[in-house]
Amino acid sequence: MRTYFDCIPCMLRQALDAVRLVTDDEATHEQVLRDLLRAASEMDLGQSPPAMGQHIHRRIRQLTGNDDPYKSIKKHSNRLALKLYPELKCNVEQSGDPLQTAARLAIAGNVIDFGVNSHLDDSYVRDTVEQSLSAQMDADALKEFREAIYEAKDILYLGDNAGEVVFDRLLIEQMPRRKVTFVVRGAPTINDATMADAVVTGLRDLVEVIDNGSDAPGTILEDCSPAFKKRFDAADLIVAKGQGNYETLSDVPKDIFFLLKAKCPVIASHIGCEVGSFVLRRRNGAAVAVRGGENIARV
Repeated sequence: MRTYFDCIPCMLRQALDAVRLVTDDEATHEQVLRDLLRAASEMDLGQSPPAMGQHIHRRIRQLTGNDDPYKSIKKHSNRLALKLYPELKCNVEQSGDPLQTAARLAIAGNVIDFGVNSHLDDSYVRDTVEQSLSAQMDADALKEFREAIYEAKDILYLGDNAGEVVFDRLLIEQMPRRKVTFVVRGAPTINDATMADAVVTGLRDLVEVIDNGSDAPGTILEDCSPAFKKRFDAADLIVAKGQGNYETLSDVPKDIFFLLKAKCPVIASHIGCEVGSFVLRRRNGAAVAVRGGENIARV
């Protein structure tokens, strides 16, 4: 997916939010914004938005000397999700279709995204969980997802954000775990999950966890490590969480299921759904987007 004009103001807002987390120094704020404006004027709009996001957050880390500006936010997100986990696991186990319930919750967890919403609060996460449990999910799309999981021999599950990975854990627990490898970012970027988050949330006790060798807020294959690319090429099924993974992989010729909450108009338009939709989409296959208690769009 390329970068659209409407992505540029969002990038500016994201950069300012991030640098304000680290320092109150307005001179540094100005320096980051001027640097971004120069980069934006020269960027190749054929690249995906996470390519610019990678530049933004590298520059912020360089200017401030803080290698993980969202560290405290990630810790809070993990604590919140782990607190919710026993109740959510009970919901899964007591449902008539545990895989479907776990998939809904995994999508709901994608709301924990401080790149899109820098003022996310705990109540909004809880409200999104409730919405996901009452939402309609297209039976055909879920059937394809279920069949693909059990037919695959090697599943690569690409994670997105800290905290969200606990919701991913609920879904992975309903999958044949011997087939699943979970993937985190290779270095901190926004509130994306790294190996430290996989450890604290118990994912490494559940399945193999690897990192992709990149600090991009998505999966830019040419920026990932050779070891990861080898695993990506070998996998016969990819489960990709979140907008960043959708933005970077929507044009990649692999069997990929995208699970995300469409949190911005550009993504929603690209998918063909409304902002706020819960999305289960197979690349070149059946998909559904749902919001509240009704189907919104097939894509």
